[in-house]
Amino acid sequence: MSAPATAPVKDAPDERLTHRSHLRRLLGRPELGAVVGAVAVFVFFSVVADSFLQASSLSTVLYASSTIGIMAVPVALLMIGGEFDLSAGVMVTSAALVSSMFSYQMTANVWVGAGVSLLVMLAVGFFNGFVLTRTKLPSFIITLATFLMLTGLNLGFTKLIGGTVSTKTIGDMEGFESARAVFASHLTIGGVDLQITILWWLGLVALATWVLLRTRAGNWIFAVGGNSDAARAVGVPVKGTKIALYMAVAFCAWVSGQHLLMSYDVVQSGEGVGNELLYIIAAVIGGCLMTGGYGSAIGSAVGAFIFGMASKGIVYAQWNPDWFKFFLGAMLLLATLLNAWVRKRAEARK
Repeated sequence: MSAPATAPVKDAPDERLTHRSHLRRLLGRPELGAVVGAVAVFVFFSVVADSFLQASSLSTVLYASSTIGIMAVPVALLMIGGEFDLSAGVMVTSAALVSSMFSYQMTANVWVGAGVSLLVMLAVGFFNGFVLTRTKLPSFIITLATFLMLTGLNLGFTKLIGGTVSTKTIGDMEGFESARAVFASHLTIGGVDLQITILWWLGLVALATWVLLRTRAGNWIFAVGGNSDAARAVGVPVKGTKIALYMAVAFCAWVSGQHLLMSYDVVQSGEGVGNELLYIIAAVIGGCLMTGGYGSAIGSAVGAFIFGMASKGIVYAQWNPDWFKFFLGAMLLLATLLNAWVRKRAEARK
């Protein structure tokens, strides 16, 4: 007696050849939740604040967003790589202080001070990455230590050299005007006055997005953040990638520090403390996971834009600014929950 015939088994399609719909691709984008939140915040303040939609108001919002966004971009890349940097905020002040004090004390061209500052900041970023990869201590501990050391150095050196907690003015020194044109000038586009930091911000977002999505280094960043041991096993330079990410944070801190210095001529040594949390918040609102391996530079830009709208929208609405931190915290929580929901939906549709 012959065995009963069985229906032929069809080979399962290779998932690499499976076509993903535009909806699935959209739901898989890490910045989707942030974009939804940004639209909601924009509509909300457009309704409650009459002056919010004025060109001058939007210019102010973009400027506030850019001051956070310039740093949020490398912080987002670092978080995608699975690490944190709690020294990012005070590093901005350090960059400005080194530029100012070197130029003033050495009576050097302002660009020379800026160059020295760049080298010092890159060295700080290299230090963070090198210690992290050699000791395998949590980045929280290492960068917290750097934060404390830089805070003390900023105050100590400023008082030791200048006798006060602020630097001397360098507005009349050679090279200052050209440096201001690069880091703190204004542009008029369509009758609207815009700070050049907005261009720096958008340029960094475009560069970081290209790196993440179109280069081998971008694959390395995602791989290192997803599983560093597995990434190392397939030949990814884990140590070099992490050191480079910390140096990218240092470079953007230098850019922000030069803007701070060229905008006001002088720098207060105690500035920058606490701003590192704002950069992390912008990255998280933009879709970066605390565990690494997921996120985008565009998402960090949207998160920074939400920060700018919230900080200035409350003022335009004539609310008590004491409520800003509550609003920001609520937005962080809602955006994180929305990002988690979007990611689960995307994974369920695969």
